[in-house]
Amino acid sequence: MEGSRITTPRLTLRPWAPGDAEAALPVYGVDKVSRWLAPALEPVSDLAAMERLIARWMTESSTLEPPQGRWAISLRETGELIGGVALLPLPPFGSDLEIGWQLAPDLWGLGLAAEAGHAVAHQAFESEAGVEELFAVVRPRNRRGAATARRVGMEWVGETEKYYNLSLQVYRLRKGDLDASGPTAVMR
Repeated sequence: MEGSRITTPRLTLRPWAPGDAEAALPVYGVDKVSRWLAPALEPVSDLAAMERLIARWMTESSTLEPPQGRWAISLRETGELIGGVALLPLPPFGSDLEIGWQLAPDLWGLGLAAEAGHAVAHQAFESEAGVEELFAVVRPRNRRGAATARRVGMEWVGETEKYYNLSLQVYRLRKGDLDASGPTAVMR
């Protein structure tokens, strides 16, 4: 995973770096975003906590088998960090892979989270790991998260308490259903 980048028409998905904490705090430290992440991720309270979290993500990413990973999302045009996207094993068994995305609230509604999620799906399905399906789990009242999952191309398959000991909506994307006309991803 280290060193991998994914590019789309508007975004660069890149490994997290220690210097990303200040730009990441307005994403992971605001209630609009963080309330949908707990218990998997507690709200980030300050810059030092964001630095520790990014360091943990960097360590974790170095141990993950491709196509799994965590990426910082930056705008291609400016390089501005605007959020994060991850492809990680879902608890409790780690056999299902989850796409998760977080974006700065002032950029919601522009399709950027869906573009990042779609790019990660392409990367996963095109990898040599044999990934056949991906999931997104969304809290029932998180309408934006559900809408983003649908824009990625995922279909609602039901509700479960299997993941995180919460009642969650489950969205699934199968390899054969990936929208080939969606945002193009390029691995480097």
